[in-house]
Amino acid sequence: MAPVSLHTDILDNLQTAILLMNPDLSVRYINSSAEALMKISGSRVIGEPISTLFKEEEQDQQILRDALNNTSAFTKRETQLQLADGRTITVDCAVTPILTGDVVTALIMELQPLDRLLRISREEGMLSSQQNSQVLIRGLAHEIKNPLGGLRGAAQLLAKELPEEHLTDYTNIIIEEADRLSNLVNRMLGSHDLMKIHPVNIHEVLERVKSLIDAETAGRIKIARDYDPSMPEINGDKERLIQALLNIVRNAMQSLLSSQDTNPDPLTITLKTRAVRQFTIGPKRHRLVCKVDITDNGAGIPADIAEAIFLPMVSGRANGTGLGLSISQSIITHHQGLIECNSEPGCTVFTLFIPLENY
Repeated sequence: MAPVSLHTDILDNLQTAILLMNPDLSVRYINSSAEALMKISGSRVIGEPISTLFKEEEQDQQILRDALNNTSAFTKRETQLQLADGRTITVDCAVTPILTGDVVTALIMELQPLDRLLRISREEGMLSSQQNSQVLIRGLAHEIKNPLGGLRGAAQLLAKELPEEHLTDYTNIIIEEADRLSNLVNRMLGSHDLMKIHPVNIHEVLERVKSLIDAETAGRIKIARDYDPSMPEINGDKERLIQALLNIVRNAMQSLLSSQDTNPDPLTITLKTRAVRQFTIGPKRHRLVCKVDITDNGAGIPADIAEAIFLPMVSGRANGTGLGLSISQSIITHHQGLIECNSEPGCTVFTLFIPLENY
């Protein structure tokens, strides 16, 4: 095997994306990882300017020129590159000049993709936060429900001893408020029943949710559907999946209705399904995952609560309980899945990932 061929084989088997640039910043070589990262064909970009692969700011172009002129390497951490197809990727970028004598004859650019690592780190933090909040909630629930039971019982006994019937109005208020607080605690804890796992068609779940929202809004909100007809059935608890998705879609509905006076566009919720291969949820990599996107064109989630929306008692509405999204996340977690959210004014997307393999 010729040395050049050996070197090419080695570079093509690296996990790091490698590009080799000429002094005029045209592409001389691109390895297989770089082709996969940028979803391009190497044979088509050889000889093309580096700017055809991704859009860089003028200052980034200047840094490349400085590397050529000053023969100095540089590294940029967690930089974002906008690719030619419109995607944005987050990478660690290192550029090293190659010297022949005192002349720079090429630049090596190494791109280490970070999107997956950042997402895994974010998901692990989210799951850990949820687990910690559940432990805290269960501890608080125990401390709250015990005295509530005593309070309610004492109020019932007191009602029997009151000399005048109209005085029981006060004890009834105590009993009703104790029951209301007990119900709130039960909702925070979620259902204690075991899940009833059966093959479930996710589109049947979404259609059920759609029909409920249509009935609530009387057609004021358009619900668009973009389903993948080849989606396999998932193993799950149909009723709980309906509850999880209904909570999210109802949140989107309430956001749209609250902003309808300032929203110039038709109020729309889009339900989209896709199958995703080789997807990591937390520490586990799944062969096939069901991805459900719930998108609305409302005002978006306030920035001050965006990082905490899945925690109990966090709500962007004055009359909200802040339990719907927490319950949804808990249900999807019990299905070995995860919910993510990306929000900006005019576009909020909740994405559910549910493994399709048996468990």
